[in-house]
Formats: sequence, C-alpha cells, structure tokens
Amino acid sequence: MLDIFLQNLLNALQWGSFYSLIALGYTLVYGVLRLINFAHGDIVMVGAYIAFFISSALLGAYGLPQFLPGWAVLALTIPLTMVLTSLVGVTIERIAYRPLRRKGAHRLYVVITALMTGLILENGNLLLLGASRKKFPEMIDKVIYKFGAVYVTNLKVGVILTSILSFVVLHLIITKTKVGMAMRAISYDKFAIPLMGIPVDTVIVFTFVLGSAMAGLAGVLFALSYPILDPYMGMSIGWKAFIAAVVGGIGDIRGAFAGGFILGIIEISVVAVFPSSYRDLIAFSILLLILTIKPTGLFGVPHTTKI
Repeated sequence: MLDIFLQNLLNALQWGSFYSLIALGYTLVYGVLRLINFAHGDIVMVGAYIAFFISSALLGAYGLPQFLPGWAVLALTIPLTMVLTSLVGVTIERIAYRPLRRKGAHRLYVVITALMTGLILENGNLLLLGASRKKFPEMIDKVIYKFGAVYVTNLKVGVILTSILSFVVLHLIITKTKVGMAMRAISYDKFAIPLMGIPVDTVIVFTFVLGSAMAGLAGVLFALSYPILDPYMGMSIGWKAFIAAVVGGIGDIRGAFAGGFILGIIEISVVAVFPSSYRDLIAFSILLLILTIKPTGLFGVPHTTKI
C-alpha cells in the first residue's frame, strides 16, 4: 500500500511540475499587468517545437553533422529554447498587447486579443508544419531506479528538481533584485510608477521574458516526458495550468507553484482510484470546492480597486 502511494506521489509531482512551470508564467504577467495571457499555453507548444528543431539539428538531422553527445545536446537545447521562446513572448507583447495598453483599451478587448493570439499560434503552426505529429528526439538514455516496488526514472527526478530550482530562482529574482522590486511596485500602483522614473515598458518586457522562458522550459520538459508533438498540445495543459494558478492565488508565484502540484496530486489520485474518464470531472469539482471556500485562492489576498 505504501509503495503504491509513493509511486503515485512521484507521478503526481512530475505532472504537477509541468502545471507549476506554466502557472508561473500566467501569474507573472497577471501580477504586473492584471492580464490573463490566454496565449501562454500555446507559447508552451511553440517552445516544444523550438526545442524539437534545435535538438534535431544538433543531433545530425537536416543533413548536418553531429558533434555532440546527447546530454550535451540537451544542455544546449534547454537554454536556447528558453531564449527563443522568450523572444516569441516579447514579440507578442509588442505587437498584440502594447498597442492596446497605450490606448487604454478595456480589459475585455485585451482578453479577446489574447485568445486570438493563441489561435494564431496554433493555426500558424498547423499551416507551416502540417497536422502530422512529430516525435521528439531522445537525447538522454532512460535510467530506471528501483526502491522496493517503487520505480523512478532519471527524467522524472530531473523534471521535479528543475521545477523546484526554477521556482527558487524566480523567487529570488522577484524579491532580491531591483527589477523584481519594480515588478512588485507596478502590480501595486501602475500609475505612480512612471512618476518615480521607472521605465514601465522595460519592466513589462522583462516580465514577458521570464514568463515565456518558463513556458519554453515547460515545453522542453513536457516533450522529453511525452515525446509526441502536435499544434494543439498546449491548449489543454495551458488551461489546466491557468486553473491551477487561480486555485493557488493568481498573482502570487507561491500560489501558482503550489497550485500546480495540488492539481497534479488531485488528478493522479483520481486516476489511481477511479476510471481515467472521471479525472477532469472529479479534479475540477474539487478545485471548484476550494475556490468556493476561498475565492481568492490559497495564497491570494483580496485587492482593493481605486476609482
């Protein structure tokens, strides 16, 4: 019984790691702009495809020679994917969101723009690369560790540790750096910040860089764990990560991180007891109950609005 519990817990931590990394991106943008970037899940998809092309090229595809072993290819693929995915996020902010923000557009139009941006990413991928799925290349050998009746792979351990390390680094950036202080200040009073000489656009761009980099990292880790890519792969996991961020308390990175693991644990626990077809129904019912009891989320606090 204990072995089954530990095995399901490890599976839940791995699944929750994906949700947590994506939820961090949602909550960063919301914390600064009060904007739900509904295209964020599709940025995860873009990150997975960027990683696919980078790793394939480094592994000798497209007629290129292979100079590096698999582990070195992975070590290069992760940072390159995060950088390129952050450029995608910044481009979206510059083209789609910044003009609306400068014109003082109502939030409803910004939300519609975010949804439209996600559809453009999905269907643009479909147009350029086709509907056929792609298999993500294997860059590291899978090693299985056995502890009694509990099995854990090196990839599972790597995913969990990477998500925890990413949260720690992100928390240090937000709490210990000047740009992190500026991000927190904008979330508190975005109208007074320009009067203090803080470049708002620069801080917003940095926020999208961090959020999109987290999405790129999640895309790589998800593709390594489930190596089949398709243009709509980010839609479902993106919506679930958004729900996880809301349950944890959107706007607070601690809440987003915890909410991702809570959702992962609930989903795996449901599958362990009930048929898998009941997973989303029971999981979302539990999350709805949590929000009914605490509408601001587990770590969220009520915000006042100046009028």
